[in-house]
Amino acid sequence: MNPFVPIILIGVLLVITALLVVAEKLLGAAGEKRIIINDEKEIIVHGDDTVLNTLTNHKIFIPSACGGKATCGFCKVRITAGGGDIKPTEDPFLSQQERDDHIRLSCQVKVRGDVKIDLPEDLLGAKEYKTRITHIEDLTYDIKLVRFSLIEPDKIDFKPGQYAQVKVPGIDVIRAYSIASNPKDDHIVDMIVRYVPNGLATTYLHKALRENDKVILTGPYGDFFLQEDSNRDMICIAGGSGKAPIRSILSVLKDRGMPRKVKYFFGARSKRDLYYTEAFEQLAKEYPNFEYIPALSEPLPEDDWQGETGLITDVVDRLTDDLTEAEAYLCGSPGMIDACIRVLEKHKIKPEHVFYDKFS
Repeated sequence: MNPFVPIILIGVLLVITALLVVAEKLLGAAGEKRIIINDEKEIIVHGDDTVLNTLTNHKIFIPSACGGKATCGFCKVRITAGGGDIKPTEDPFLSQQERDDHIRLSCQVKVRGDVKIDLPEDLLGAKEYKTRITHIEDLTYDIKLVRFSLIEPDKIDFKPGQYAQVKVPGIDVIRAYSIASNPKDDHIVDMIVRYVPNGLATTYLHKALRENDKVILTGPYGDFFLQEDSNRDMICIAGGSGKAPIRSILSVLKDRGMPRKVKYFFGARSKRDLYYTEAFEQLAKEYPNFEYIPALSEPLPEDDWQGETGLITDVVDRLTDDLTEAEAYLCGSPGMIDACIRVLEKHKIKPEHVFYDKFS
């Protein structure tokens, strides 16, 4: 056999592959296409960019903490026509129920023909905000409060518990953080950010960000927010920077005279991981309906801790009765949230009354 034959065959295959790629791009980019939203709004599309990028370019902002790299699973939308087959990159993020409901990762679906999508009306209200940093405060050794004052638009309408996304200047990184401020203060967005070693976004927010810096936010997002038409008793569970959405929720309830009974569990490792303790203890003194229960899993000898100890899930289990008619608000790591849900289910809470957003 001629020794050059395999080399020639490989060369031919490479040329054919290159031609197919070029043809795919040309065919995908040719002609005018449409993204049809909720059977009402149409976007004219040229090229074959992803649904996520195309919507963003038209000022429709879909949550995407990874910037479209298929690593966060936030950018789910319902695509009822024109989405093509589900890609392997989407598999880890889609349940069977979501597949049956035509849910896709918008960062993985390219617009190669007309595409029909369904978006929640509140998601259509998300905007891009130009902001200026007006306050940075150390809450613990690894947690900061960052205040974004809105420039354009100069007001934001959000529900207590929702989140926004920060665009890190200069690099292709977007991260989601819960809003910690009161919705009535609609000209600012407070975020509580915990430092993650080697994390690009938290390193920027903790070590590079300065007052008067300008930052872009998008939002608001999220199905985790105070159910304002409910009068059920509430149980809140958080850890670390998870105080952010609960702080926003409690600020609204305080403005209304704390009309609902609220029991707030906060888990930390040692005393140095606690913050806003005095504020919540004062809130408990002012309103009999509110109880604040911090717990330390690994208190240090010098902490001289007299409060609850152990994992926050064990403390919740120990101090909680029947939750059949209660409502739960959870904020923390995905693992912590899953553990909390198991404990709450043990106390008979209804799944539809448990609210959370998972930030990995």
